Amino acid sequence: MKRMTILAAAAFLMGSSAFAAEAIEGNWKTASGETAAITQCGSAYCVTLKTGKHAGKQIGKMSGKGNSYSGEITDPANDKTYAGTGTVSGGSLSMKGCVLKVLCKTQTWSRL
Repeated sequence: MKRMTILAAAAFLMGSSAFAAEAIEGNWKTASGETAAITQCGSAYCVTLKTGKHAGKQIGKMSGKGNSYSGEITDPANDKTYAGTGTVSGGSLSMKGCVLKVLCKTQTWSRL
């Protein structure tokens, strides 16, 4: 009986961690006030600006699952591409772009 209780508790905890994963897909308000859409494209997620001066431009491609993603992100103002990561936490997406893993800039985007 004790063994069944332990197994049931373990199954519940494993199942609840799957529900804790937060999807990166959706529309996000960027730090500059534009709207970016993150959609699945193949086995990755594409980041495309929907509003602003660079509307329609794909600015990133990331892979991952749960709430942690990595790939490339492009600054549309100067058209430079950086190694990037994204971490979803509730209604926020922390986007980080780095040059040589040393010089990094982080922005927080809000889910729309």
